Amino acid sequence: MESLWRQTAPTIPDDDESPPRGTDVLIVGAGLTGLALASMLTDADVRVTVIEARSVGAVTTGNTTGKLSLLQGDVFSGIRSHAGDEVLRAYLEANRAGQAWLREQLEGVTGAFETKDAITYAVTADGARTVERERDALAAAGLEVETVHEASLASLGLPFDVSAALRLGDQQQLQPMIALGYLAARLRARGVRIVTGCRVTGAEVADRGVVVQTAEGPVRCGTLVLATGSPILDRGLFFAKLAPSRSFVGAYELPPDTRVPHGMFLSVDDPSRSLRVESSPVGTRVLVVGGGAHPPGRVNPTSSLLAELDDWTRTHWPSARRRTWWAAQDYRSVSRLPYAGRLPRGGGRILAATGYNKWGMTNGVAAALQLAGLVLERPVPWGEKLTAHRAGLSDVGEAVEVNAAVGGHLVADWVKVGVSALSDDDPPAEGAGHVRRRGMSPVAESTVGGATRRVSGVCTHLGGILTWNDAECTWDCPLHGSRFTPTGEVLEGPAVDALERHRDSRDG
Repeated sequence: MESLWRQTAPTIPDDDESPPRGTDVLIVGAGLTGLALASMLTDADVRVTVIEARSVGAVTTGNTTGKLSLLQGDVFSGIRSHAGDEVLRAYLEANRAGQAWLREQLEGVTGAFETKDAITYAVTADGARTVERERDALAAAGLEVETVHEASLASLGLPFDVSAALRLGDQQQLQPMIALGYLAARLRARGVRIVTGCRVTGAEVADRGVVVQTAEGPVRCGTLVLATGSPILDRGLFFAKLAPSRSFVGAYELPPDTRVPHGMFLSVDDPSRSLRVESSPVGTRVLVVGGGAHPPGRVNPTSSLLAELDDWTRTHWPSARRRTWWAAQDYRSVSRLPYAGRLPRGGGRILAATGYNKWGMTNGVAAALQLAGLVLERPVPWGEKLTAHRAGLSDVGEAVEVNAAVGGHLVADWVKVGVSALSDDDPPAEGAGHVRRRGMSPVAESTVGGATRRVSGVCTHLGGILTWNDAECTWDCPLHGSRFTPTGEVLEGPAVDALERHRDSRDG
């Protein structure tokens, strides 16, 4: 499983050295937010170090659908219903600023982006009403978009009927790994350390800064920034205010004479579909299709969602041949707004960014601009408006719903795991996994590549019972989206500690 962006971009070098013992600002996470923020602060002569647990772009940025767009499905109408028009206008201003900064940085970088029309569309009557509400919300925010009238719907190039559509020109589709590679090279040329393969496990606020615990020893900094998707430190209980969502993406090669969509598309129906077209190095065209959104750890088997995406694509493009597939995870806040600011109980020295709701190419850079303003004591006006929003009844209601689902899984999954005991006589088949009981302890057992491994079946974050993701061969937590390898290493989410490995794992 490797994203198209990783397959077609130059490799970004890893830095195997240990992090320095001190720095002005320590940024955790080498995705778009982390590298954009590092660039902004370096331009202001701030001493910056970036630490990444895996590799540059390993998580969301390297697995996104890569749309740098102000037209965002039904996001604007969702924000309007939760926060009102003034906050909605600030959200648009933030996204415009993020889009403009990244376009300026990448101008002239070969292969970094293409300018396209963005289209939000519907195929049902309910979806058409959603499109209408989105058009009204965009107008209230100050963004005028084109309504594609019935006579022109066929010109969109889609091989199925569309009930309604909006179009916005001059948007960009990114090759996100080329973008990250450019930013990383520019930072390293200016002496910025990007330390990969180094996980942060904790932090304590000291008199004159923050002492950060890493796998390579402590690092002292003046300001700590968590650009990790879901904040890895639990100050502020962000995990209770975020709803994780994981989606699949497939890249399908098409014959040269195939009719393809003209632009970047996103449907508002359920299930939603994301579409864009790339040119491959060998001259064929590649259709990138996103879908299968689901809360991690709550769908079994996950491979059914990938199969559904394949079936849908081949129904409408019968000659499509899947070249590769991958998955990405993002988080939506209960307020529907992204957050970029100070963490509670961080002494004003720990900052975080989260809640991009699958629009991290614009929101991620906007968050970096907002955080840079805080570090440099030059706050941006739209950022203050976004963070000043106070939760209303709709936010509270969504928070209750999100956490009720979490609580339901916490109880039900512990009861379920108590039903069956672990046995040496029935190891999982290749590519399969299950959680069984050994005494009173849940044990997660899986077989991948001929090796049967046993690790703790309890998430190290808040004790959720893990679920086997058979599509990606990972252990996923249904509570807050933490994910682990078959051998127990952390992949993403709020968890920072690996799963305990049982001594009787059988590698071979």
